[in-house]
Amino acid sequence: MVNQYELTDRQKEIILRIPLFRGISEELKNNFFDRIDYSFTPLKKGNIIIEQGTTCNHLHILLSGTLDVNIIDASGNDIKVEDLIGPRSFATPHLFDGNNIFPATFTVVEDGLLMRITKESAFKLISSEPEMLRNFLRLTGNCNVCTVSRLRILAYKNIRSRFSYYLLEYKRDENDMITIAHNQTQLAEFINVTRPALAREIRSMIDEGIIEMSGKNIRIANYKALLQNI
Repeated sequence: MVNQYELTDRQKEIILRIPLFRGISEELKNNFFDRIDYSFTPLKKGNIIIEQGTTCNHLHILLSGTLDVNIIDASGNDIKVEDLIGPRSFATPHLFDGNNIFPATFTVVEDGLLMRITKESAFKLISSEPEMLRNFLRLTGNCNVCTVSRLRILAYKNIRSRFSYYLLEYKRDENDMITIAHNQTQLAEFINVTRPALAREIRSMIDEGIIEMSGKNIRIANYKALLQNI
């Protein structure tokens, strides 16, 4: 089912390359779009496409564009969770959850195209294709890990602690050099602080010899001091 939109061969190729569908059989690739019920929604900058608290009845694939994901916590604070950049699937943990409610609001920040596959046809497809089932479970687990990590950052009360924990999440080995995913504006939103306050804290940590920073590249100069911040 196509909603006033016909996929190009290139778009079909992009969809089949996203991690959720990676490694599926050639037979499934050949009849994939005949086995699912799907529709498309053009995305316009500034539009809210999903509101926190609404029911998740579709598998969502962001074919192109960028979405801003925010939650309203129990205190009424608007907290940025992440930016979603297509092509990718999203919100997979909520599709078959007993309480299949979106925990966040999704707002378009860059025009694009959203594909929705019905829950029923997604279930039939996933349950009949072992590789796709493995992909789905892996993505669901990764998404939950990201959510837990974000909540842990926000549990810290001051800017330095949040930023230090963020850096330590990127440090996976003995290498002191890390490359973070966010610029300073995005990072301030991600750890829920103002950009000027974050900039001051980063400057202080540089002056104290804890870190060295050039753009998104950061060297942890004093690992022990960084650990003491959390």
